[in-house]
Amino acid sequence: MVDQPKGTIKDITFTSKELDEVLELLVYFPPNYTPLYKYTVVIAQDGRDYFQMGRIGRIADDLLHNGEIENLIIVGIPYRDVHDRRKKYHPDGEQHAAYIRFLAHELVPYLDEVFPTYQIGTGRVLIGDSLGATISLLTALKYPHTFGKCILQSPFVNNEVMNAVREFEEPHLVELYHVIGKGETDVPTTDGGISNFIEPNRELNTIIKKKGFTYFYDEFDGQHTWKYWQRDLKRALKKML
Repeated sequence: MVDQPKGTIKDITFTSKELDEVLELLVYFPPNYTPLYKYTVVIAQDGRDYFQMGRIGRIADDLLHNGEIENLIIVGIPYRDVHDRRKKYHPDGEQHAAYIRFLAHELVPYLDEVFPTYQIGTGRVLIGDSLGATISLLTALKYPHTFGKCILQSPFVNNEVMNAVREFEEPHLVELYHVIGKGETDVPTTDGGISNFIEPNRELNTIIKKKGFTYFYDEFDGQHTWKYWQRDLKRALKKML
């Protein structure tokens, strides 16, 4: 029996002027990687979590081996700690706007320069869980020509997020995948509180449908944990790639 080929994950150091810091990116290359092909780029917030707890590299290996998704590169952006994560991902975070600019104005040009990418919005997928999903969605809404696809796993949703979707005028440019757990009623938040995630997500679902996005929505049986997001990843990648 021949072992299934596995992709490789490399660490890349990237200096961001917008964030005034040096970031350690995790980059997954598929087993057949060659500069002669072009690749869709999946950009993951909570990058280390997606590789370690989400096992996104292993899932990509399986899907590629079975011919179920197109060629891809996965770029994971790790956070330093919960405070760093909140100030970048949360709509009220002090580095929120700078992080969005980093994604659009620094990271994308870099990736297009060093890797054989499609260099179009539909060739880039943003993915995140919880606050990572929130920043992914808000980034795609701000730069829809740059990021044409977005995977939202249990996003944090407040009025600012819902208003951003309501006011968005180009839903034909962005394809959305959106899941939330039916058990996400009492979710601990980074500010020490408890939040009901499912009701705001259901409201967001209604708003997205009315706007006319290309859109997939589902409610899974589970809570706000990686146990359930990891299970969902295979379907998410298949639907978006």
